[in-house]
Amino acid sequence: MNEVEKLIKKFCPDGVEFKELWEVTAWDKKFNGLEKQKQKKVISYPYVLANHFKKIVYKDGNVRLLSTGKYVGWTTEELAGKNLCQGEVVAIPWGGKATIKYYKGKFVTADNRIATSFDIKILSNKFLYYWMLINNRLIESFYRGSGIKHPNMRKVLHMRIPLPPLPVQEKIVKILDNFTELETELETELETRKKQYGFYREELLSFGDEVKFERLDEVCLKTENIRWKEKKNVDYQYIDLSSVNRNNDEIIGTKIINSINAPSRAQQIILEDDVIFGTTRPTLKRYSLITKKYNNQICSTGFCILRANKKELLPKFLFFILKSSKFYNYIENNQEGASYPSISNLKVKNFKIPILSISEQERIVKILDKFDALVNDISTGLPAEIKVRKKQYEYYREKLLTFKELPKTNDN
Repeated sequence: MNEVEKLIKKFCPDGVEFKELWEVTAWDKKFNGLEKQKQKKVISYPYVLANHFKKIVYKDGNVRLLSTGKYVGWTTEELAGKNLCQGEVVAIPWGGKATIKYYKGKFVTADNRIATSFDIKILSNKFLYYWMLINNRLIESFYRGSGIKHPNMRKVLHMRIPLPPLPVQEKIVKILDNFTELETELETELETRKKQYGFYREELLSFGDEVKFERLDEVCLKTENIRWKEKKNVDYQYIDLSSVNRNNDEIIGTKIINSINAPSRAQQIILEDDVIFGTTRPTLKRYSLITKKYNNQICSTGFCILRANKKELLPKFLFFILKSSKFYNYIENNQEGASYPSISNLKVKNFKIPILSISEQERIVKILDKFDALVNDISTGLPAEIKVRKKQYEYYREKLLTFKELPKTNDN
C-alpha cells in the first residue's frame, strides 16, 4: 500500500466530502447568471491585453507574465507598474481554450479568470490546480461562442471538487510535482541535445578550400514527371505540401490518387532515398528523406526532388547537408516574392555541396544519425521517453485525484 492509500485509510476511509467550486474558491469578478450568495468574495486583479505583454517582456525579470495561452514570459516590477499582482492563483483564459495555469508569486495577468482558495487549510491551491487539470476537457466543453469562445462560469463554479484532508492533498501535490519536475527536466535535456545536435552538424559539415564542391545538379540524377496517359488504372500515394511534419521531417499524411482524380499539381515521381524539399512558404524548409515506406509515389509541385547519384553522394549525407545553416542562408538569400516567398528548383540545384569519399560521408552520417535519433525519434529517443513519462503522469494524476464521496447523513 502506498503512502497516499495509507493516508486515506487513516484520515478518510469512508470517503471524502465534495463541494461545488463556488463554496471553496474566490474569483476575480462577479459572473452573470450566478447568484450573489455564491459570489461572496471577489479578489480583483488588473489585466493587460496581449499586445501590452510584448512591450514589457524582460527575460531576466522576476515577475511572471501570466498569458492566456502557452506562452511563458517574465518582466520586472518596474515594467509591470500598476498591473503588478501577487498571490497564489489558478487561472483559466477568458477567451480561447481552457489552458489552466498555476502560479505563486508576483505576476502580471492577461485576460484570465483567476481563482484562489478561500481557506488553504481546507483546499490547497496547488491541489485545486491539479484537480482542474484532470477536468480540462470538461472545462473546455463549457467554452462557447461562434468566434472567440468564452467559458460559462456558472457551469465552472458548479463543478464538484473532492476535499480530502490537507495531509492527503499535500502528499498528492508532492507526488505530482515530482512528475512535473521530471518531465520538465527531460524537455530541458531535449532542448539541450537539439542545440548540441545543431552545433555538431555545423561542425561536421563545414569544409574549407581543401574539399571539392559541386552543384547539386552535378551530383544528383534527373527526376521524372508522371505521364498519366501511360499510367491508367494505377493508384499512387500522393504527398502534397501539407504532408511533411514541420517538427521532425516525417511524412504524416498522404492521399490515394490515380489518373482520373489526380490534382494538377501531382506531377513528380519520387523513389526510395529521394530527398524532397519544400520550396514555397509556408512549407519552405520542410524536408523529408524518402524511405522504403514511400517508394514510387507522386509528389506535388512545390517540392524540389533531389535524387543522389549514389556513386558520389549518400542520400542521408545530402539530407544532412540540406539541414545545415549554410543551405538555409542560401535559401534566404535566393528566395523571391514578398508576401509568399519561394525559391526555384533551378536555384536549389545550383547550391554547391562538399564532395567527400563515401567512407567519410558514412562516418559523418553515422554520428549525425545518433544525434538525430536521440532528439527526433518518437519510438526510441528522448521524445519517446517524454511521451512515456507524460502517460505515466496523466495516469497517476487521474488515479490520485479520484475519490469516493462520503455518504450523506440524514440530519434529524
